[in-house]
Amino acid sequence: MATKESVMTSRPLMQELFASGLYKRNQGRMVRQITCVTIWLVAVVAAWRCHTLFLSPWMEGSAASYLAAAALGGLGVWFGYRLVNWPKFADFLISVEAELNKVSWPTQKELVRASIVVIFTILFLSAILFAYDALWKFVFGLLGIA
Repeated sequence: MATKESVMTSRPLMQELFASGLYKRNQGRMVRQITCVTIWLVAVVAAWRCHTLFLSPWMEGSAASYLAAAALGGLGVWFGYRLVNWPKFADFLISVEAELNKVSWPTQKELVRASIVVIFTILFLSAILFAYDALWKFVFGLLGIA
């Protein structure tokens, strides 16, 4: 865990974007990789949508529109890579992984049993709500309200 002084003296995000080092390389690795890949997917999809919605009609399918979309996607990929190495965000992701390691995950048998309980509870409650709705519809029909 980073001390308050090290977090307070860390570089701002804009300076971190142009750095090349990795922060705490082997800590919080799984969460950082998943976060980075997620940001990359968002960047690539955003670049593709930007190309199809704005660049392609404006540039009429020229190579420049593809180049601009690729540059936009590349910037997003670089941003995601540098963001997960920014000390403030990386320390947060490291602590997230530490908390995930403390979780007591259920076995498959417990998961199936709990899922069956939830499904039957939902079905039972929906049947009760349907019965109440039908009852009130019948009562209001007798009273001439509905």
